[in-house]
Amino acid sequence: MTPQTSRPIFIIGCPRSGTTLLQQMLHSHRRIAFPSETRFVHTSYEARHGFGDLELEENRRKLAEWIVKGKDTKFRVLKLDPDAVIEEIVQAPPTLGSALATVFRAYARAHGKPRWGDKRPSYFRRVPMLLRMFPDAQFIHLVRDGRDAVSSLQRMPWYHGDIYSAALTWKEAVDTGKRLARRLGPGTFYEFRYEDLVADPESELVKLCAFLGEEYDPAMTKAYEHARKTVPSARKWHLRTHEAPNTRNVGAWRERLEDWEADLVEHVLASRLVQHGYTLSGVSRPSAASLAKYRRIEAHRWRSRHAHAVLDRLAQAREPNPVVSHLTGPVPVDGA
Repeated sequence: MTPQTSRPIFIIGCPRSGTTLLQQMLHSHRRIAFPSETRFVHTSYEARHGFGDLELEENRRKLAEWIVKGKDTKFRVLKLDPDAVIEEIVQAPPTLGSALATVFRAYARAHGKPRWGDKRPSYFRRVPMLLRMFPDAQFIHLVRDGRDAVSSLQRMPWYHGDIYSAALTWKEAVDTGKRLARRLGPGTFYEFRYEDLVADPESELVKLCAFLGEEYDPAMTKAYEHARKTVPSARKWHLRTHEAPNTRNVGAWRERLEDWEADLVEHVLASRLVQHGYTLSGVSRPSAASLAKYRRIEAHRWRSRHAHAVLDRLAQAREPNPVVSHLTGPVPVDGA
């Protein structure tokens, strides 16, 4: 029998594309532990120079305390013993990736599972970072109709961008997915559509599990039972996870977007929508002023992305330690 894998799993995608639903489904698998967003992976990577040489125990402890007790992380959502995790990180190999893997392994162990994953939609911008730390990782890109994703994003209380920024975020996500598919290959990168997932969950999850090297678990289609216990009702934007998968919100952009917004979004995303199998509605061409504003913001984002990439390459040259995780083997499960 072929040994089952323990490769880390990362969910990526444009925000409001169903990534939380998928996270709940994967966590419902008997072998996979998938916490809510923790927010300490990218923040610790950005702060990595401040921890010094991790060969020194005191510096590993400083890193561990920052992950577990820092104000910029959400370690508490894991419901783990903070002091025990700190000590485990101190005893782990002296790399940032190993420290982070230690936390996720502890979470998986607490749930009696050998494999872990992490979800954050904006990880689509940080795949090079994740691969530096977890070179054996697998990536799942969930794509939703850009018009629905943008209209949903606009309604979120935590989203402070405008319609132009929302449309560009979807465009960047699907363009990144296209590049990653070519670069990483079918054993590492998997892309599918939200609409297909909610229309036929079992069929789509069977294919996803085959990519992950896992047997399909029927409990995945009943993830709403887990979500009702773990997704707070106060997070109204995630209440759909409390329901069985359904297509009720597919095409909701028609009621949610104003005419000029629908004109803009469909026009600037048209070719990418078609590439992903979405049908265009034939809206009017947007105004010249709207298009000009979109192009200005697009150019600004391009400059910002490239500037950030240059800064990160410079930062890599100053790293006191490698960042790659040395904890890529099977995770011991309590009682196993």
